[in-house]
Amino acid sequence: MHARAQAMVLAAGRGERMRPLTDATPKPLLPVQGKPLMQWTLEALGRGGFHDVLVNTAWLGEQIPAHFGDRFMPPADGRPTAAMALSYSHEGADFGAALETAGGIVRALPQLADVFWVAAGDIFAPGFEFSRQAVARFADSGRLAHLWLVPNPAHNPRGDFGIASGGSALSRPEDGQPSYTFSTIALYRAEFFCAPRCEIPAGNAAGVKAALAPMLRLAMDEGLVGAEIYHGPWTDVGTPQRLAALNDPEGRAAPQ
Repeated sequence: MHARAQAMVLAAGRGERMRPLTDATPKPLLPVQGKPLMQWTLEALGRGGFHDVLVNTAWLGEQIPAHFGDRFMPPADGRPTAAMALSYSHEGADFGAALETAGGIVRALPQLADVFWVAAGDIFAPGFEFSRQAVARFADSGRLAHLWLVPNPAHNPRGDFGIASGGSALSRPEDGQPSYTFSTIALYRAEFFCAPRCEIPAGNAAGVKAALAPMLRLAMDEGLVGAEIYHGPWTDVGTPQRLAALNDPEGRAAPQ
């Protein structure tokens, strides 16, 4: 039996914009600098001491547990390391398709800790620090979610959210304030995904699809979501061009 997962890695998407690369390989397994894309996030979680991780799957989902299994040993890289226990929420096998972000989290909720990380399996943020200090600060904050935002990339120039001077996330930036892009990396309390804020029962036995952004915006308007800016390397690997750019040591491939 696994302990309740301290983190969830989102790996259920179809990756339409990555076709034909994703016709035979799920996007989280596409190689980036010699490793499956999702492995960069797993290794970062392991460095932070988070060794119980849940992964949701859908498109070609059987390939992900076939590759990683239920015990993943991150490379040592000269630092202490420990095996990571992996569990899975197979949305594709159970419902025929992915349940979108909120629907997938609610499906996995009985297997998740009271406070847990979420990160997409198709982002590249090798230097992000998943720290226990961040979890402790969030647990003491009384907020329901805490997001890491990044400077807007070329493909998302308008951004997603703002951030107030006191560290509250803003569903719409205030006049004259910049907007930022949601990195997908966040901490959540399980209660954020329970009634009355979420109408889907924990476990999502009916397989209801639900987006996360509307829930976040409502909670932001109540002052219940915090945010901070992450300035390290970050890429949403959403197109073959961006993947090629990450794999091109000479910088000849321009991201799009």
